[in-house]
Amino acid sequence: MLVLSQYLESRYAMRLLEEAPERVGYLLKDRVSDIAVLADALKRIQEGECVIDPTIVSRLVQRPREHGPLDELTEREREVLGLMAEGRSNGAICQTLFLSPKTVEANVRQIFRKLGLQQSPDDHRRVLAVLTYLRAGPGD
Repeated sequence: MLVLSQYLESRYAMRLLEEAPERVGYLLKDRVSDIAVLADALKRIQEGECVIDPTIVSRLVQRPREHGPLDELTEREREVLGLMAEGRSNGAICQTLFLSPKTVEANVRQIFRKLGLQQSPDDHRRVLAVLTYLRAGPGD
């Protein structure tokens, strides 16, 4: 499901993610001016990812917060998780941070381990990690 909204309301995106953390997206209509952006979002959702508009991600992480689970992550792991929250693939994270695929995979494994996200056929760890990140807010 992809929600195209004219409202920059992070609470709507969080509600959508809490109810259905896989195969969903929340994009702002005015940011989907190119059909390629829309097609990319739909493809990523079909592949099981969640796609959230970067403006909303930014708003969510700027909220004040108390000590939380992300405090265990290194600065690099937080960067990787932030890019995951923007819906970036490991390949895109490699390009953005100028890291090798093995380094990004190691960071993702460490994120899962530090957040206590065990492999399970019933859960999508990447989505659960992103939800943890979005709920935590800034300061991590």
